[in-house]
Amino acid sequence: MQWRRAEFVVCDEQSMVDAKLVAEWLAQTHWASRRPPAIVAQLIEHSLCFSLLRADRFIGFARIVTDRTVFSWLSDLIVCAEFRGQGLGKWFIECILRHPHVSNTQVVLQTSDAHGLYEKCGFELSGKLMSRTSQGPRN
Repeated sequence: MQWRRAEFVVCDEQSMVDAKLVAEWLAQTHWASRRPPAIVAQLIEHSLCFSLLRADRFIGFARIVTDRTVFSWLSDLIVCAEFRGQGLGKWFIECILRHPHVSNTQVVLQTSDAHGLYEKCGFELSGKLMSRTSQGPRN
């Protein structure tokens, strides 16, 4: 599935994801800086991934973990720094929310610093979310 806006494209084709670049970008974030490339490759493989492209250049990434019925988790949304401030993040989110595996589900996410962006797309802050940090593999 693809969405177009001028020279930009959002697509859900797994083959368009540049896993090496995603790992590099995530290593620079406060939420995923400790994820090794092998883990990033696995999360890409097991998620519904979205690429933001300008021509054929990979400039953004996001992923959804979903049951495709009632629940979706939006995670790891990144737009390359040189393309920020152009409304691409909002458009990227809007495209993802229109995807048929996502559009009829409750979409949640976690952010510590991008509330304004997500509020523009209809997200509301909730005091009900709980989380648990991974403790590693379980036996």
